[in-house]
Amino acid sequence: MWWRLLLLSTLAALGAAAAPLCSPAPSTLHLPDAPYDNFFYSDCNTAVQVVVTSPQSDSNPSLISPRLVIAWPAGNSGVCTYFAPQNGVNGSLSIEAVNSTIGNPLAATYNDSNATSGNSTTPFYGVTGTIRFNSSAILTIPILGSIRTIRDFVEGPSLLQPRIQDAINVSSISNGGALLERLWLDNVTSTHLNFTPASTNVSVTVGKDNSLIFEAGDYIFTAQFNYPQLKQLSPAQVLTNSSTDLIQRDSERTSALSFLSYSTKLLAGAWRFLTYFGRDSMISALLLEPILSKGENGAMEAVIAAVLERINRMDGSVCHEETIGDYATWLNEGQYGLYSTEAQCDYKMVDSDFYLPILMNKYFVENSIGRETCSDHLISTSAGAFNSSSGDLTYQQMMAINAERIMNLAAPFAGDKNQTKDNLVHLKDGQIVGEWRDSAYGIGGGRIPYDVNTTLMPAALRAIGSLARNNFVNQTHWANLADRYAQVWEDETLGFFKVTVPESNAKQLVSSYAQTISLTGPNQTDTIDGDVIYHALALDGNNNQTQVLIMNTDDCFRHFLLNTTGDQDQLTVFVNQTANNIRRTFPAGLLTDAGVIVANPAYGQDPVYARNWTSGAYHGTVIWSWPLAMMAKQQLSRCETGNNSASHAHIRTPDFCNDAAVYDNAKTAYNVLWDSIEANQAQLSQEVWSWIYDSSNDTFVPTPLGVMPPPPGTASRTGMSAFYP
Repeated sequence: MWWRLLLLSTLAALGAAAAPLCSPAPSTLHLPDAPYDNFFYSDCNTAVQVVVTSPQSDSNPSLISPRLVIAWPAGNSGVCTYFAPQNGVNGSLSIEAVNSTIGNPLAATYNDSNATSGNSTTPFYGVTGTIRFNSSAILTIPILGSIRTIRDFVEGPSLLQPRIQDAINVSSISNGGALLERLWLDNVTSTHLNFTPASTNVSVTVGKDNSLIFEAGDYIFTAQFNYPQLKQLSPAQVLTNSSTDLIQRDSERTSALSFLSYSTKLLAGAWRFLTYFGRDSMISALLLEPILSKGENGAMEAVIAAVLERINRMDGSVCHEETIGDYATWLNEGQYGLYSTEAQCDYKMVDSDFYLPILMNKYFVENSIGRETCSDHLISTSAGAFNSSSGDLTYQQMMAINAERIMNLAAPFAGDKNQTKDNLVHLKDGQIVGEWRDSAYGIGGGRIPYDVNTTLMPAALRAIGSLARNNFVNQTHWANLADRYAQVWEDETLGFFKVTVPESNAKQLVSSYAQTISLTGPNQTDTIDGDVIYHALALDGNNNQTQVLIMNTDDCFRHFLLNTTGDQDQLTVFVNQTANNIRRTFPAGLLTDAGVIVANPAYGQDPVYARNWTSGAYHGTVIWSWPLAMMAKQQLSRCETGNNSASHAHIRTPDFCNDAAVYDNAKTAYNVLWDSIEANQAQLSQEVWSWIYDSSNDTFVPTPLGVMPPPPGTASRTGMSAFYP
């Protein structure tokens, strides 16, 4: 989660005023990741991210274009401008943010004149800095308003909505500058972006087609909008008192965490995801729980309250993503024919529902501060701050509605002799995604996801049982019933997904796959010393695949979230196969020098696997940061006496701890995993990254995912950045 920014002059043209004084000083962060240069700036008034994209000598011009993105968490709002070389030579134009008297390189702006803000009384908040062009340039495409509108263009088939684009007004301003401005669909909020020459040696002019033409040189840019800002949590407010030493020891990551933390919600990541995403915030809270602040106004309660606020009161579904700001107005009009700024929620994911009771139990039962404070303010709080229709319900009632949904979903499979595929959790009708691998080829068109059924469901049931025993729900019979359901789901679901590949066949598949992808390094078949076992990503996939045959890291959910099992033999095999897959190098396993990849298609015989799960695919043979953290936590600690949590104190030491071969294998994999994490510290602030193979050094080299060509038929997610410690 993490990044920095700039300010000055030309504000007179927009009636600028001095911003309210802030204490302490602004927080800034700079995270370069060529071809992307990321800057973060926040103070008591606003928070903003600026991303400058400039092609490198080895960049693919069809994927990487000169671009300036300015993104605010408030309203999930932003500005995006694309530039092209005036000489028409693709790849010849480079841009950069530079330090100047304006900022180093960014500074904040504040304008309370409201001269062009319609009916708004909200001041204009913004950012300013200096951008440099190495040659003459043309601003070809401006997008002003919502980050979602920008994403529709960047990630999709280059969608530009005429209603939004035609509302951008372009004009010349004093000092030889130019201004782009757009009134939002709410007829109240405006976004402004202006450029002025930093010296008398250069100029910016407005072309006949409203394009902006820049001579080579430096220009001051200022972007601002009049939308209510969020209340950011400082690093000291985000962390527990015992963890504040991290502010000095790891200032970059704590600053980044603070940038994504606000009093009403934690954000998923930057820059595309500067808003509420339920799954992302709950996973982050579970992983960071030991260091996140507790109690009223703390980070943990901000996460929980945000999720409870957005539950669908009709069926208990958890909101995956909120739609706010200008894009909410756009959707309300387009979907319902209504003029409304009311926020919306996306409920298509199935996995998000299960994280809530797990997180609630973690905080309100297993944490002493949560136990002591829950009845006083959070649980009794009335919902309705996000959706007024839920205002007659308390957070505790919203939680109960969610828990009831899970119990109802669990009941059929948990019934006597009802352990059939049909009774497993499926994606929702009409949806092709439903869990964290939510891209086109994420789970290969599968309808029954591995992580949801083998881990999230039983873990949620265990949590519901615990919450019922501690009087957080009124259905006291759930105290035993949920545990009984959980045991069935824990013991009976893995078999549906288990894949065993005989050793000889495994070697043939891996060798063939290595040739298919033209891997110049060793194919690692000599490391396959027995049958290969893994668990399919999903069931009922595309191309009539009964199992989606992708080796993967989703074992991490079961290792992290489940601490019980009635089938010790199954647990021993499960731990051993995970260890084998982690310690074997790709393409035989999941390990690379760049980190542990989340998907390995080598063991799928259908050519579709190698074609769709590539090093350029969002959920392909790439490395994600948070699964590394989840995989690295807690399995071996189960073998240490006294390390079970209070809620699982009755759990005995697993049998695998006394199996020397399996325990040593798990320990080896654990050490290999941590060595990999430590070797890739520079990448850990990224959500996801890829690799290229350097045959001269026999090494997998970390590479930004955005510079890799995507699989056929999918859009590139260039410049993806999110922050997970």
